[in-house]
Amino acid sequence: MTTKIIFDTDPGIDDAMAIMFAEASDAIELVGVTTVYGNATIEHGTNNMLFLKQKYGMNCDVAMGAAKPLIRPPVGPTVIVHGESGFGHVTAPFVEPTELDARPAYQYIIDQVKANPGEITLVAVGPLTNLALALQVEPQITEWVKEVVVMGGGFGTYQGYFGNVSPFAEANIHDDPDAADLVFTANWPVVIVGLDVTHQSVFSGQYLDQLRDDAGEVGQFIWDISRYYLEFYSKLHGMDGCHVHDPSAVAYVIAPELFGLRQGPVRVICDGPAIGHTMQKITDKKHHHDEWSDMPAQQVAVAVDAPALLDLYKKTLVNYSNKLTN
Repeated sequence: MTTKIIFDTDPGIDDAMAIMFAEASDAIELVGVTTVYGNATIEHGTNNMLFLKQKYGMNCDVAMGAAKPLIRPPVGPTVIVHGESGFGHVTAPFVEPTELDARPAYQYIIDQVKANPGEITLVAVGPLTNLALALQVEPQITEWVKEVVVMGGGFGTYQGYFGNVSPFAEANIHDDPDAADLVFTANWPVVIVGLDVTHQSVFSGQYLDQLRDDAGEVGQFIWDISRYYLEFYSKLHGMDGCHVHDPSAVAYVIAPELFGLRQGPVRVICDGPAIGHTMQKITDKKHHHDEWSDMPAQQVAVAVDAPALLDLYKKTLVNYSNKLTN
């Protein structure tokens, strides 16, 4: 049985790793990809996605989304992590946007989930602006979406990681905290796959070398774009490898049994020095001032079978490569 997904992404390096994972998996039907600013500008990110669609003959729709946050001033592309155009040392050639859906991403999301009620999971691995806009324009989408899976946030359950762009904020949530708070407090089921689990899984240099050798052209492409990413991780963390951020959200859709979840309402700090900080209330105790208790309980991933996740990713890409060459 396959899960239909719309993949909302700011196509940078780990986004491409995740997009190829979703495209390669027999467990996923990639209905559409909606782009958002974040790792790159909306123009570069959308072109990166159109390049992948063309390069690998993908059947998914592509719709361009938001270029800036709902309220806060734009933070700007994360050039230090993903390079000038999003794919590190690799520059995707310009692709004529003839296959770009005419609708803005939020409208594409609304139309697709309305036409397929209860069937589509939204998987969001960038700032959550497109999802928030969809909620604002058509609040009833919460009744039509099967599930929302978000790569973002940090809750401190693994070695105290609350953030990666500030002491208390993860990049996707920091880029648009107001959108994240809307998404997390909406009445639909959300699973947050954040730093608590993504920091437990690592694509080591050796792992990526093996993927290059075993997964044909797609393995080579992932290896090529990962060079810039690994240089960043080496300089910042002294690591030979990178954390498995965006692909972990796809892994949850394919194999949710690999993850342990914690339930409770989630809120986001939307201004001040802790802007972008995600917090989950995990007790039933009522407080005099309590803006959590009346919100829907959402799921936060706090544990992962990292070796199984890494094995799943490699096997999926190798099998996909074999299909491309046969």
